[in-house]
Amino acid sequence: MRIDQHVLQSFLQEVKVESQSPDDPVVVLHTPYPWELVGTGNYAAVFAHPDYPSLVIKLYAPGRPGWEQEVEVYHKLGETRSFPICYHSEEGYLVLKRINGISLFDCIRFGIPILPQVIEDVEEALSEARRKGLFPHDVHGKNVLMDQGRGYLIDVSDYYKNIPDSKWKDLRKAYYRIYLPFLKDRGWKIPLWVLDAVRKGYRWYKKGRRLFK
Repeated sequence: MRIDQHVLQSFLQEVKVESQSPDDPVVVLHTPYPWELVGTGNYAAVFAHPDYPSLVIKLYAPGRPGWEQEVEVYHKLGETRSFPICYHSEEGYLVLKRINGISLFDCIRFGIPILPQVIEDVEEALSEARRKGLFPHDVHGKNVLMDQGRGYLIDVSDYYKNIPDSKWKDLRKAYYRIYLPFLKDRGWKIPLWVLDAVRKGYRWYKKGRRLFK
């Protein structure tokens, strides 16, 4: 699947994405009409065009690393149910299959029940990635999506890093020990400031454990 070359080249000439700080997400200064900004990360921004609803473009900011490694990750993943598929790549960008759904983070935020099937789908997807020689990394509530009761993963850019990472393991444990018995069917909306406090507390906790090992 491809985007018309004229549409693609026009977009690449007009879009403006830059890295203002290596510690913060990239900044999008201009999104050409009728493209829409889907989201930003530490290395790249993701855009969609209304004429190509099943595709997105992930565009790396100038100077940000990782494009070559992400292309290789998608090459190893190949065709799969649980991850995006990379249809095309050239220096600095990738054309990916768009995965719809709501993030687990937003499910908690808006009181939408997360089904156990979603968690098990992610477990199976991560096992599949490991079987293909990858190292799932930085898997958290914002890059796991739920769509029609099934789980999907986005943002595999760090799957080449052979570094221990327990984010998903800890999240899965919290799901079964806290969320499933106490929160799942109550419909409670958890304020953003509470979620941010939990995220920062978790970060400090993990940092502290590393320091005192």
